[in-house]
Amino acid sequence: MDTTRNAVLEAWMTEHAYSSNSLADAVNLAVERLTGRPGGLDGSSIRGWKAGRVTWPKSATRKALEDISGLTAIALGFVPRGRVLSTPAPPQQQEDPDMKRRTLVGGIAAAAATVAVPGTSSPRRIGMSDVDRLQKRFAELIASDHRHGGQLGIEQRAAALANEALNLQNTHSATERVRSSLYASAAAFRSSAMWAAIDGRRFDDAKVHMREAQALAEMSGDQAIKFRIWSHAGTMYRHMGRPAEAIAANDVARNLRITRRDPLFACLGHARQAATYGLTGDNMAVRRALGCARDAFDHADQSLSRPMWMTAARDGAEFETLALAAHLRLGNFEQAETHAHRSLTLLRPQMQRDRAINTTRLAAAQLGQGDVELAIVTAMKVPSDVATQHARVTRMLQDFGAALRTTASSRTLVETWTEHAAVRGITA
Repeated sequence: MDTTRNAVLEAWMTEHAYSSNSLADAVNLAVERLTGRPGGLDGSSIRGWKAGRVTWPKSATRKALEDISGLTAIALGFVPRGRVLSTPAPPQQQEDPDMKRRTLVGGIAAAAATVAVPGTSSPRRIGMSDVDRLQKRFAELIASDHRHGGQLGIEQRAAALANEALNLQNTHSATERVRSSLYASAAAFRSSAMWAAIDGRRFDDAKVHMREAQALAEMSGDQAIKFRIWSHAGTMYRHMGRPAEAIAANDVARNLRITRRDPLFACLGHARQAATYGLTGDNMAVRRALGCARDAFDHADQSLSRPMWMTAARDGAEFETLALAAHLRLGNFEQAETHAHRSLTLLRPQMQRDRAINTTRLAAAQLGQGDVELAIVTAMKVPSDVATQHARVTRMLQDFGAALRTTASSRTLVETWTEHAAVRGITA
């Protein structure tokens, strides 16, 4: 049996910092996403690929690997059954290892281009202009999320755009820089799909998107998108009521290099951790985290260019929103109301989803202080379309109604809200 080593796969793994075990884990997760059942690979399986003992993996495994890498199986050095595997010329004994690595990595891109466009000798080369085009689509997606949030259509569109970015990898040649940028774009789209699923309380779907986004982010090496994904993971676990996992995910985000280079990322990391500490009831931890977030915000250079999804963090609205969530969870209703008013002042007009959420939180803070009539007036300000079409807002308004019925002494006020909720279609 011919067991010529798969040098192309080895080079790709080296380039993207995959060990045999970590690649096995990534492929198993991708197989689960494709088939609904986890893959059964381990480190020895991947070592078999590299050694050439397995020249053509099973179809589901092959597709999973192609999804992760953005390359076809053939471009990764695998050979379909029935074809002859050519043996590469042995390297010179004194060959420079760095030169060998560059040669092999270049071979991956060349093989991908040749396989992707059969019968052509010079496939179209993609460049940063193609990446810029994807970034414009990402901007449109973020804008849609700010207006609507949580919608299944946004999730599906984001996932489709992630696949489009990966397809460019498969069908065109590109420099290493462009390929890294495409992986970052795919990770960004997938993280938006993840966020839409979280916002719509479709947590099982969110976890699938998270795993895919994490794999793509690792291949891109983009610190900002890694931060976004792990921060979203923390928020997901917080909404699921699993604070230990939320804290762990937030810690990964807060310990990335980018938080040391840019205090605004550190601010966001601390503020999101504060919201999670609110879930644990740890008042001191919340105040300490918010203090760190405020200090980091004050030291942030506002002139720096940052990803568009950081807009609310740059404005200070995100800090106020997360402080509001933390204090509301702790029952610090007066502080929560203060942060609510600040957030609503800072939020940009197009951020309709966040405005609706924070208006509902403001109503809850007012209710917690006994201002029943004012709380009802505030809750009624949430627009009907957001109240009925956004799962998180609907759930929050239902919780507000339940709290109102429990605490309000005026039957008339309770009936006023109940009638309003019934007309809006947001009753429990």
